[in-house]
Amino acid sequence: MDFTRFMNKFNEIERQLSPTSALRLSFDNISPETEEPPDGNKRLWGVPVPPFVSDKVVSWIEEEFNEAPVYYNGNSVLKKVENVRMIDRYNTKNPTVGTLYLTATHLIFVEPDSNKETWILHMHVASIEKLPLSTTGSPLLIRCKTYLSVTFVIPKDSECHDVYTSLLKLFQPVSINKLYCFNYQPNKDDFPKNTGWEYFKLEAEFKHMLVPNEAWTLCSMNEKYELCDTYPRQIYVPKEATTLMLISSSRFRSKGRLPALTYLHNNKASICRCSQPLSGFSARCLEDEQMLEAIRKTNSNTDYMYVVDTRPRINAMANRAAGKGYENEAFYENIKFHFLGIENIHVQRASLQKVLEACEQKSPTMSAFLNALESSGWLKHIRSILDTSSFIANAVDKGVSVVVHCSDGWDRTAQVCSLAQLMLNPYYRTIKGFQALIEKDWLAFGHKFSERCGHIQTDAREVSPIFTQFLDCTWQLMQQHSESFEFNERFLLILHDHVHSCQFGTFVGNCEKDRLDLKLAERTFSLWGFMANHLNEYINPLYKPNVDEAIKANLAPQCIKFWRGMYSRFESGIHPREPLGDLLLDSKEHCNSLEDHVQHLTKRIASFKSYISKSAKKLQDATSTTAKVSKEVSSNEINDNKYNYDKKLSELSAADDDHPLKASNMSFANLSLTAEQSSQPQALPEEINSVAVDWKPMRNVTTCSCSTPFDQFSKKTHCWRCGDIFCERCIDKNVALPGHDSGKPVPVCRGCFRQMQKQSP
Repeated sequence: MDFTRFMNKFNEIERQLSPTSALRLSFDNISPETEEPPDGNKRLWGVPVPPFVSDKVVSWIEEEFNEAPVYYNGNSVLKKVENVRMIDRYNTKNPTVGTLYLTATHLIFVEPDSNKETWILHMHVASIEKLPLSTTGSPLLIRCKTYLSVTFVIPKDSECHDVYTSLLKLFQPVSINKLYCFNYQPNKDDFPKNTGWEYFKLEAEFKHMLVPNEAWTLCSMNEKYELCDTYPRQIYVPKEATTLMLISSSRFRSKGRLPALTYLHNNKASICRCSQPLSGFSARCLEDEQMLEAIRKTNSNTDYMYVVDTRPRINAMANRAAGKGYENEAFYENIKFHFLGIENIHVQRASLQKVLEACEQKSPTMSAFLNALESSGWLKHIRSILDTSSFIANAVDKGVSVVVHCSDGWDRTAQVCSLAQLMLNPYYRTIKGFQALIEKDWLAFGHKFSERCGHIQTDAREVSPIFTQFLDCTWQLMQQHSESFEFNERFLLILHDHVHSCQFGTFVGNCEKDRLDLKLAERTFSLWGFMANHLNEYINPLYKPNVDEAIKANLAPQCIKFWRGMYSRFESGIHPREPLGDLLLDSKEHCNSLEDHVQHLTKRIASFKSYISKSAKKLQDATSTTAKVSKEVSSNEINDNKYNYDKKLSELSAADDDHPLKASNMSFANLSLTAEQSSQPQALPEEINSVAVDWKPMRNVTTCSCSTPFDQFSKKTHCWRCGDIFCERCIDKNVALPGHDSGKPVPVCRGCFRQMQKQSP
């Protein structure tokens, strides 16, 4: 029904029912803030209806104009467009045709023929571009923060415009309270809301480093964020530092970020972090100089320490004109100052953009791709970060303390401090340790995640791939020292994606104070709680604990690699069919399952063997006793069989319960029925059949049982009970198998889970 017909019908009903003034004018004045009508029930589209509007009018409007809601996989659909073509740049001649669903949180493209689904989270969208109209429709180019680039050709320009304008409003909220994490609700059985928020405490991480001690102490001056609002409440400083030194040093440093301890090595050498001093061309602060001297004195190994400025020298000198700058070695005693040349956030942002352009070339040749990658300078930046981190790690390993800063101390400083610790301490190369490192050096010390990742509408110049570079450098170290890391590449990719997704509250906000003000621990779920349910997916099968106490980065140009798994993750035809790490992990899990099953069966066999031995001895004793009694009867009793039988039967009935001939378990048929066994005999087949001995090979599987096709970035997971392969959505249960000795929960498919639920008492 068109609008003209609607208004004509509306006015007709109005004239029939009410002689009052124009209903439409009265209705327009009603807003959701208007008080409820007297009956409290009459509402239309969530808006209170005036009392003079009859129920007949309201019912008619609802029937004529309220369409039935559309849902897809439990998601309410805002817009559904059919016959949409999705263009893959590697296969432009044969685009995929399907249906596009726009929901409040996702853009979903469904291919009806292959049943393949492409889900794009709105928060992952980096940019949307409406391309010029073509003969086949209106193209919409979407680039994502996960480096997925996809073009949808929508048949009608009006529908394309609707999707385009809707996405513009949805992908980057104006307010931080509109982020996805505040509305996200996982399945009820996944994990409670508070899971993960209590996994890491800053005090516990420093206790792991034996701090506080005789040289370092906890400073209570920042409990209310009065000393520095972008630092954590608990900061650790030298014991010699006085209140005046701390306050003056904070005022002399950019953003109040005074020198504070972030890592103490086992040889007393430390890494402290801060921001640049407000020195200008000649200003100085005696208390700040005393603060650095107090840090040097905490380490008795040497009579000097390094001060590392991660910026290029020319950048630091330019900042002096703005009243900032760097430490003057003439004023600061016993320090050795070093510039180490990592470019600023603007250079890094432009560099990543050139990398993506290199990856999106339509017909890339070898020379074109390599030239584009070289001109981006991305690998040079990665090497520069690793070089600076290596310098810090080598100094600390030799017993020399280091103070690190950049401009404000929350970008380059976070990168190199965390990477240096990753090189020095094997604890940070575990899953738990790496998460703790992120909590400490990135979240607690105030890396501006919401600004750098563009969570909300903000200054585009503040967006920069700082955390992505940290993950890239970690991946470089993993390639060079594959046995030293407990986690695999998928772990890093999950971290990267969820830093941008805002599905969890862990990375929302710019500092610890922001997260407390937003009450994220109460209002949102934690990423660490989610990852705790999927740890088996992140295990590196080559990991050897304590294989290296400290590792070093190989900075040779040939050893710095392009991370194809990150920046070209969604490109078809350039990845192996099954990643080597997945194959190794799958083999390891299969072996673990079989070893656990063998251990269980060995114990069962030993238990049966022990019981049979005891039962056989009892049976032998009973047989010898019977023979002895029979012999005595034959020699002493009268030869009357009926009389003798009745007499012995009465004696047996009056005997003690432990009489060997009276026992009911003296037959071989009943040997397994004993209290010594932990389970009934009929449970044994269930235990044997509960563990899959043969697992289906990965190579021959192209689709899941739910018809979801497997591609290069979807993980194939075995059910430990039936041995079949499923996608991550179909194998979301973990239970303990009766045939495993350890009793640890393992992945099972939904079908096996339902069978086990039926079999359980």
